[in-house]
Amino acid sequence: MGDVLQGIHATWEFESDSVLIRFERGIRTPKLFQALGERRIPHEALSSVTLTPGRRGTVVLHAVPRAGADPLTEAAAGQLRASGDPYRLVLPAERETLAEYYADELRAALARVRGTGAGGIRDEQEPAERYLVTAPEPPLQFKAYDAKASFDGDRVSFRWFWTGASSAKWKAGDQSLPVGELQGVEWRSPELFNGYLRLLRREGPGAAQGQPALADHDPAAVVFGLGYGPVHESLPFAAAVLAAVQGAATGRAAVPVHAVVPARRDPAEVAERIRHLGELHSAGLVTDDEFSAKKAELLAEL
Repeated sequence: MGDVLQGIHATWEFESDSVLIRFERGIRTPKLFQALGERRIPHEALSSVTLTPGRRGTVVLHAVPRAGADPLTEAAAGQLRASGDPYRLVLPAERETLAEYYADELRAALARVRGTGAGGIRDEQEPAERYLVTAPEPPLQFKAYDAKASFDGDRVSFRWFWTGASSAKWKAGDQSLPVGELQGVEWRSPELFNGYLRLLRREGPGAAQGQPALADHDPAAVVFGLGYGPVHESLPFAAAVLAAVQGAATGRAAVPVHAVVPARRDPAEVAERIRHLGELHSAGLVTDDEFSAKKAELLAEL
């Protein structure tokens, strides 16, 4: 057992080759953390370590993952809020000196990894060639607005709900796709407007050609909708599918499988979303800060 640093919502145990993160359970702990339980992060899966001031008398120890090292962060594609980032440990400000000590120890460990070339890494910005952090284990499932999504480790299945699925999806029928036919996933957070999970097929029969259809008309996608597909259920699901896709691709492709960042949106669609956001703001359902932040997110999609 290594040294232990206990923070708010999580405890980090520093071992010779990794950091073991154990997340607490409780009503104040983010649901994503509770769903993850614990995670072992090999040193070669990290690029850097920072210690910065936090909010309300806290400091934040942040172990920054390498690109391509963790299927969870690859699926999230930068959409997680800071408070939901499993690589951040928040501590009371009075523990800053202790946190700085462990930050220095972890930096030294990362330097040794780069110095020996362990894990094939010599540059902290070098993407990992494969996932180094274990993905959540299937079977996994969650309810979207228009379907129930299930993953048993080999196949991803969508069973449409008559109350939410579009006619295009009903016409296509329930879906069951083996991971060997997939090249990745596209996850748009349910905390954003029009969130969805889309399966990306490899080239060949059944693969989409040209511009992908809107998620609510694409049989390879499920739409989250308000209150459906919460982050703590749909993101681990997406990460598990990504890891399985990479496993199926072993020996067939020499490149890692990553999540695909959502494509740029139609300006008219973005304008409509901003109009709707403005209505929520005028009705007092969205604060000034939330309105500004969401509007910036939407404009960034153009």
